[in-house]
Amino acid sequence: MDTMTKSWTDERLEERFDRIDERFDRVDSDIHELRTEMNASFNRVDDRLKRMDERFSERFEALYQLLIRLGAVAITALIGLIATQL
Repeated sequence: MDTMTKSWTDERLEERFDRIDERFDRVDSDIHELRTEMNASFNRVDDRLKRMDERFSERFEALYQLLIRLGAVAITALIGLIATQL
């Protein structure tokens, strides 16, 4: 039974901890790569949202100008109608 058990010598412990350290280094590397990819994705999404915001701003500005012109036309038409009825 004694031959089946291995004793945990300092060398074996060091080897074990070195392997654990290697695994953690791989995990750290994977996490770093994932963060880099996520940041790139977030930057792309952020750029797309900025472009959409610019387009919406342009369209709302055009709509605002159209409403002002329609209001001016309506006021002018009403003044003309009143002037012709007097």
